[in-house]
Amino acid sequence: MKLWLNGEIIEEADARISPFDHGFLYGMGAFETFRTYNGYPFLIGDHLQRLQFAFGEMGIEAKLTTAGIKQMVSELREANGGADGYFRLNVSAGVRGIGLDPSPYTEPMVMLLQKPLTPPPAERHAQWLKLRRNTPETEIRLKSHHYFNNLAARKEVTDSKTEGIFLTEDGVISEGLASNVYWVKDGTLYTPDLSTGMLEGITRKMVLALARAGGIPVKEGRFTPEEAQGADEWFLSNSIQEIVPITRFEGQDFPGDGPVYTQLKSEYQQKTNLEIASVE
Repeated sequence: MKLWLNGEIIEEADARISPFDHGFLYGMGAFETFRTYNGYPFLIGDHLQRLQFAFGEMGIEAKLTTAGIKQMVSELREANGGADGYFRLNVSAGVRGIGLDPSPYTEPMVMLLQKPLTPPPAERHAQWLKLRRNTPETEIRLKSHHYFNNLAARKEVTDSKTEGIFLTEDGVISEGLASNVYWVKDGTLYTPDLSTGMLEGITRKMVLALARAGGIPVKEGRFTPEEAQGADEWFLSNSIQEIVPITRFEGQDFPGDGPVYTQLKSEYQQKTNLEIASVE
């Protein structure tokens, strides 16, 4: 697959990044992953807003716009054959000498990667992770290059169909390895809040908005696994796989077609169609 790097579409083998880029030396970089539907990058404005927040925290001066990202996606998609894809927009701080210089990064490296979409799983299994969710570098977790906590925890999950679920150091539910997590109990939708160190997912925002608009009570907070016992449904969300039910969690079976999941999945898919139609 070709990639977009600092304004040029090039072959993967021709891509070059300096070893003095602070994204490599110190993890000073942020990224967003999203997918296209008939060429349209879904919820791209929300992804850019989260990315710009990370830039502010890191002192990265990157001039990205929604229109510009759409153009990048369109050009790369066409160069790679025109199919919809999984996209990763990565912005690294750029080249600077060795040392912790806090001044702004004015020449960041911007890269857009594409890979083929695979059908989302019909269901997932889940397990609690032994490794705890680390605390964010700043008050709110950024979608940054600091990902070793996730990679280290991934070693605990040997089955690719299983999602590991993080707990915080004090034992409350946080998030999945690559997802936000939800459960339904007595008709109420529960999900961890930002104080658990989880990433505020773009799809999560949509899921909660759809739930509230659809009359489903929502509770965000700090919940222990014991407080979640007796749940009727569990499911996950992320921008690539959308909303996926958990059908087996620590030896207990759950429905793959629970009423809350089914309602939210249907409404989410309707939203993707509306977003696409609005630009055609």
